[in-house]
Amino acid sequence: MRRWTTSVILLAILLPPVAAAQTVRARPVLVLPFAVKGAEGDGWVGEGVAELLALAFSNHHAVSPINRARLARVGVEGAVDERGALVAGRALKADLVLFGEIERTGGHWTIHPRLLGSRAGGSEAGRIEPMSGAEDQFFNLVGQVALAYLNRFSVAVSADEAKRIRRASIVTENWRAFEAYVKGRRMFVAETTAGNEGAAELFARAIEIDPNFAVAHYYLGMAQLRLGNRWKAAAQFRAATQVDASVPEPYKALGDLFMASPRRLHDQAIEAYQRAIEIRPFYADAYVGIGDVRAAKGQADPAIADYQKALSFNPLNPRVYVSLGKIYFAEKGLYYEAVEAYKRAIEIDANFVEARMGLGEVYEDKGLYREAVEEYTKVVEQDPAHTGALYNLALVYEKVDPKEAVARWERYIAVASQIPSEKDWVDVARQHIRKLKGQLEKGN
Repeated sequence: MRRWTTSVILLAILLPPVAAAQTVRARPVLVLPFAVKGAEGDGWVGEGVAELLALAFSNHHAVSPINRARLARVGVEGAVDERGALVAGRALKADLVLFGEIERTGGHWTIHPRLLGSRAGGSEAGRIEPMSGAEDQFFNLVGQVALAYLNRFSVAVSADEAKRIRRASIVTENWRAFEAYVKGRRMFVAETTAGNEGAAELFARAIEIDPNFAVAHYYLGMAQLRLGNRWKAAAQFRAATQVDASVPEPYKALGDLFMASPRRLHDQAIEAYQRAIEIRPFYADAYVGIGDVRAAKGQADPAIADYQKALSFNPLNPRVYVSLGKIYFAEKGLYYEAVEAYKRAIEIDANFVEARMGLGEVYEDKGLYREAVEEYTKVVEQDPAHTGALYNLALVYEKVDPKEAVARWERYIAVASQIPSEKDWVDVARQHIRKLKGQLEKGN
């Protein structure tokens, strides 16, 4: 019996029509922390500028900010020079890299925006005219920088889009709350238990200072979710929607929670995803959620159409390719298409373990055990406590090396026996060890 780690197929309902969004293939843009000059102890402000710019760009269909967490995975931390920006941009396959410098003089901040085309032969490198503003106008200043960048990208910005972009950059009016939030985001992107715990504490501090800080509510929910506190996470997502109903991320997060609920709250999941898309018609991850629901009902072709729509908005979203890989293999029986989808996800993000697990499972199912071992091993190298990969590795080794399989089962048990939810699987693993040892003894 193979232990599948792909998501459990969920019950779906027929979706009512959603207003068509303007389908424009967004340019992947990497926003790096800005360097800070002449302000002792204000280094975090450079990260704050990058954070606000990414939030602002999320409100325009022609720009797709690359997830900041992926920076650490390619060894980039903090502000970098032009060479570092180019390396980071090429590693993450960005069309453009945004970076620069900020400085505080007296009671004013000055931002020196820069950009760089990271693809070979890029011609968009250069500087944008510096912009200055008083300390109490800092958030408005960042909004102006975001609009200046968009102008440099030669994309049209309507009056309504400009309004949303400026609004997105004003996450709070309290400087101390903003500092706590930015430092919390720094810990959150580390994607470790300690980082999530520290981030949760800092996000909570930001909310204590400014209870109307919607984005801080959202990220506190995400940190709680990573820590396994689903109810606390849901409470924070709902709080974010109550504080600011124009922010779509909490609705999408609620949709994910509803879909994973043991009570099968799929009607509510659909409602949440649709609300997120109403706010942001080009929200790729929300379309992925709806596609997953359609796939659950066996509506493979409509689901694929939703995934393709998501890719039209965000071409560097590895989660979309993982969903495509699952449906190609499980529902359509398209082996080569599934492999290519998983490989594309890994090409975008080599550390995306779900993609490697999916690819390993396809290889295993087709009897390509050496290839399956390679993928599962890469997952374990990245996360030595990944019980799914440890379990699947032991199963594959049973086919090619029973003696090694015993060692792999023992490794799995050593890790999984500390996790209550793995109890039944640990019992199965012990049965496998007894069977293998019996076979090895007979062979001797």
